[in-house]
Amino acid sequence: MPTRILDSTWPASATATPAPQRPDGLDGAHGARSPGTCWLVGAGPGDPELLTLKAVRAIGQATVLLVDDLVGEQVLAFAAPTARIVHVGKRGGGCSTPQAEIERLMIEQALAGETVVRLKGGDPAIFGRCGEELQRLHEAGVAAQVVNGVSSGVAAATALAAPLTHRDFAHGVLLVTGHLAPGQPAMDWPALAATAHACRLTLVIYMGVRGAQTIQAGLLQGLPAHTPVAVVQSASLPEEKRLLTELGAMVADMQAQHIASPAIIIVGDVLKARQLLAQAPQAAALAAAPC
Repeated sequence: MPTRILDSTWPASATATPAPQRPDGLDGAHGARSPGTCWLVGAGPGDPELLTLKAVRAIGQATVLLVDDLVGEQVLAFAAPTARIVHVGKRGGGCSTPQAEIERLMIEQALAGETVVRLKGGDPAIFGRCGEELQRLHEAGVAAQVVNGVSSGVAAATALAAPLTHRDFAHGVLLVTGHLAPGQPAMDWPALAATAHACRLTLVIYMGVRGAQTIQAGLLQGLPAHTPVAVVQSASLPEEKRLLTELGAMVADMQAQHIASPAIIIVGDVLKARQLLAQAPQAAALAAAPC
């Protein structure tokens, strides 16, 4: 099993493990160790079988991993036995390592010659602070790469055997966060609802459980109460929980089913495609069957 370091520091005298030669072009000449290397890696929604091959390779080559709270032990099993694993939290509404401290660790360890993997749930480019971290790395002169992962919003739709787009029901998708940074203007949910209704778009709402009442009230100003809604908690994991309801009953049903974070809220007529699939028992069974 990989070595676990559960705080955000380690002895300054610790001997760094040489980074293995990397085939991605970030090594220096003649395969020499190259200071200033960091990968922002998407670990997907949780199921380790949904990791990309590139993510598995990056995790296995890392000498230091800075790991978000939603990344499970099965994913970390791909790390090298000598890797230093630092859990940095990052779950909305809970205790977590300040973002500035995470960025400091990334830069410090990369410039010290470590192969750093910043391991995040889902995809780093979708509400994963990828842009902020790439900017800080660039300013510090650290070479960086992004390794995409399966977003939890996509995994939630797959768990429902539902698409996010459909020629008959949805012409596009809006990915929206339900958790804004302090001091930012509130999300204009009525405007989003009106746009989704007019353009036949699916709303995929990340981190929306805590603000579900506000979200529901705003969306009802632009969408009918009978608009289909699905909520998927812990998509792709054994503890996954699914709720199918309508916008007007969303909050009450979430409370009744004890839906908690992490969860994805999907809103839109595209969920009617799932209802059509459910009417074909053989097709539904095939869609839900494990590979």
